[in-house]
Amino acid sequence: MSEERDDLVVLIDENGEETEFEHLDTIEYNGNEYVVLLPVEQTEEENDAEEVVILRIEQGEDGEDSFVTVEDDEELDAVFEEFKMRMEEEFEFEEE
Repeated sequence: MSEERDDLVVLIDENGEETEFEHLDTIEYNGNEYVVLLPVEQTEEENDAEEVVILRIEQGEDGEDSFVTVEDDEELDAVFEEFKMRMEEEFEFEEE
């Protein structure tokens, strides 16, 4: 029996493969909104080296939100730093 969770997001990659993610946070930065997601497979494996996925939210012409890959490393790093500050109580982050 699987429990229903409203914090799950299912994304479809370029190959049509579905992957489930846990929504950790939505962050506003420099006039854009970003989602921070954690692959569900990673959390179920209890892997110590968890990696999050950060995507920019863009609104299409139809008014629907879509998630877009962030190509700019500086933008990605800045959003991740904001996420770390907001979540320092809930997660342990490794120092680089």
